[in-house]
Amino acid sequence: MTSEKSQSMKPATAAKKLGIYLPAAPQEFQDGPISRAQFDELQANPPEWLVELRRNGPHPRPVVAQKLNISISGLTRSGITDALTTAEITALLAAPPAWLVEERASFAAVREEAKRVKEAEAKKARKAEQAAQHANKQA
Repeated sequence: MTSEKSQSMKPATAAKKLGIYLPAAPQEFQDGPISRAQFDELQANPPEWLVELRRNGPHPRPVVAQKLNISISGLTRSGITDALTTAEITALLAAPPAWLVEERASFAAVREEAKRVKEAEAKKARKAEQAAQHANKQA
């Protein structure tokens, strides 16, 4: 009863999953839906254009933020709204402007706080588990 219809995704979704900037992709990639088989093939055996985009950019904002070690919000606050190339990212890292230093410090503080909260929750869960085990032993 079920048909063998292949799943497909929009080019924007495929580009996001591949970590590339859609407007920099070839027109044939941008024009139509990408089947699951085509997507799997792109991941397994990336064509030269995909290898080049991943290596040199332009990179989408999430990739730029990751390479700069800041949040996407930090990019917005700094006024960076466009995709950046690997060369532009390397230049920023080589001579970081004040905003980048501040955003990296802020991002590190947020990650440290998240780590602290996660550890505190884990400790609380362990204590609750130990208390439950102790209560079961006495029952």
